[in-house]
Amino acid sequence: MQTLPRKAIIAVFVATVFLICKVSAQIFTTAPSLPVIGSQNTVTADPAVPRPSTTPCKVQLFSNVMFADFSGKPFSYSPPANCPGPWAKVVLEADFSIQAGRQFDRTANIWLAGANIYFGTTAEPSRNVARNWHIESDLTDYSALFSLPQLGQVILGNLVNSTFTSILFGSSDLQFYPLAKHAHDDGDASLSAPADIVLPLSAGANGGTVGLTGAQQLARTFSFPLNVERAVLDVYAQSQASDEFWYTCVPNTLSGELQSCPGTAFRETEITIDGQPGGVAPVYPWIYTGGIDPGLWRPIPGVQTLNFTPYRVDLTPFAALLSDGQQHTVALSVFSAQDHFSTTASLLLYLDHQASHITGQVVRNTLSATPTATIQQNLTTAADGTVSGTVTTTSSRFYTVAGVANTSHGPVRTETVQKVTFSNAQQFVSNPNTGNLVQNITQDTTISSLSQTSGRGPDRADFKSFEWPLTADIDFVVNADGTASQTTTIQQAYRKGELTTADEDPVSFSVLFDQVAPTSTLLFTSSGTALTGQKSSQKFFSFDSSGRCYSRQIVATGGALTSVNDGAGCGRDDESSQPSGSAD
Repeated sequence: MQTLPRKAIIAVFVATVFLICKVSAQIFTTAPSLPVIGSQNTVTADPAVPRPSTTPCKVQLFSNVMFADFSGKPFSYSPPANCPGPWAKVVLEADFSIQAGRQFDRTANIWLAGANIYFGTTAEPSRNVARNWHIESDLTDYSALFSLPQLGQVILGNLVNSTFTSILFGSSDLQFYPLAKHAHDDGDASLSAPADIVLPLSAGANGGTVGLTGAQQLARTFSFPLNVERAVLDVYAQSQASDEFWYTCVPNTLSGELQSCPGTAFRETEITIDGQPGGVAPVYPWIYTGGIDPGLWRPIPGVQTLNFTPYRVDLTPFAALLSDGQQHTVALSVFSAQDHFSTTASLLLYLDHQASHITGQVVRNTLSATPTATIQQNLTTAADGTVSGTVTTTSSRFYTVAGVANTSHGPVRTETVQKVTFSNAQQFVSNPNTGNLVQNITQDTTISSLSQTSGRGPDRADFKSFEWPLTADIDFVVNADGTASQTTTIQQAYRKGELTTADEDPVSFSVLFDQVAPTSTLLFTSSGTALTGQKSSQKFFSFDSSGRCYSRQIVATGGALTSVNDGAGCGRDDESSQPSGSAD
């Protein structure tokens, strides 16, 4: 298979722009209810999951469960009696709350049949402010998990004692939307239908994350069906312990004088099949609500902090290998992990129901087993011990993985071409003798990928681009009287664009932009800590080829919400402080 020529790619994007102009401002995604101005409660600009017009059936997973220890809370699941599959959409909803008081941010997981269906962290409370928040996720691709009764558990470890006083509570349900009458799919149903099988990579039959350090792997060996036509892996790698602030780290030899963590500022998740490279997943710099300065995240948490988005790795070039009747081991590791990353993944298999046995092979794989990170440093040391200068860490990959599968439709070739680049530039003014530190970080991870499929109807191409930019400016000053202050300013974002073509004609596209920008000063005095100068904002915008558009910007000052503006960029720019409505 040949990659699309430059002219064709340009033509596709020109056509996409035309489609954007043509359908702009026709359909508006309904926003969540309007937050209360002046409230100190946790708030995000994240949209609700779009829903079909059918009436859903709801299955409660757990209700008002108390989290005051580190034990898993089991539950039993049964499919909805009045809504047999297949379903148009399956949506997970969960509501969490925490009492006023003192508590760390905590990691939360929901597991079903050993597979992860929710991964996120919690909001920290204030001494006099309790918090609650709502999350939603589209789990339609995981429908196979929900067709049979299953055992599940929610894990939200929480220490409660005389110091850490706040108890967490949570409830969650699944909502199943039936297919509308006469519903049909205009595209290839096998490419849009949910997975036939979901295989978890977790700690065991009841789920659980696996902590990885160094070269450790999360590996699971499976016996696969003989007719696997497509395969994708949804990957989570959450930084924990000394890896929590990995993007602030430097080479081991510099960590003392720069007052930073060791291990360099680069992390990446590696995926292998039977030991051979299969794909990579970037590590998102999620910052939790106690991260760096808790005041930064009151009341607006960081991007995806409460509800992580997994990174999906396309393993379809390996479909024929997985269908050979032998057991195969799928594994993931985190490059340069120190201590430690909590990991899990779900392998989604799509079967060729008209084939008894798919044959074929991987015909090309240029992905190297480990990345190459380049580190450049330009540092000087003054007479008083102050170290000034820069440390820059970069990495870049460009690879192709291609495979041929002999299916019931004939030979199908799938090729994935991907470029992954990473850059972390840090500027320091550090005096380990006084404790004073200025650390300014500019980091970016970008991914450009093209997956092409030929031999099954029109030649299909899926273009995807992702970007994870992060800037963090930290200024820590120790005064002569022993008091200290830390001023932090952050910009954190997630950008995604997707475009699908058939025979070089655009079929669908979507764009998403999510950015959080807080600043705060943390004061350390003899009487304790105090916060000042708190400001934060979040902008969320998404748009797709159906004309569905969502836009919300929220702003907070002094730990309280001050404004909500909806509709910017969706043809509703003249309407502020109002939620986006349904289609006009």
